Amino acid sequence: MPKYNLKINNKSYTVEAEPQTPLLWVIRDEVGLTGTKYGCGIAQCGACTVHLNGSAVRSCSLPVSAIANQEIITIEGLSNDNSHPVQKAWLEVQTPQCGYCQSGQIMSAAALLNSNPNPNDEQIDQAMSGNICRCGTYHRIRKAIHVASNEITNGSK
Repeated sequence: MPKYNLKINNKSYTVEAEPQTPLLWVIRDEVGLTGTKYGCGIAQCGACTVHLNGSAVRSCSLPVSAIANQEIITIEGLSNDNSHPVQKAWLEVQTPQCGYCQSGQIMSAAALLNSNPNPNDEQIDQAMSGNICRCGTYHRIRKAIHVASNEITNGSK
């Protein structure tokens, strides 16, 4: 079986996996980071979102063979102590209901704010449109992104 060198959350890993094995399963099963969730398996729901070189990607449909030696950040690597502005805003706004989709939501929101620290509602809706929340907390997700944006741009909530 081929070996792949992966950099996940600023740590190096060597894993053995079939070339078409989705990154999601390597992250969860081989590396042991279970914060990234399986939702649909076809890159439609966003529960499996991670950052690849700073961009939000769906790890359930990305083969491990396509990402060797690139920078991968999972929800566990977003911050060591939940101090990322998006994580803090999620708690302040009480965004989650069931919570299952939230790691993917947070990763998509963080990628948005990395590229656009002060998005308007339309930009938020567009960036988050690939993330499904079965509980329907979309208004709280948008509000939390605005709270995080305010902290990023103004240094306060």
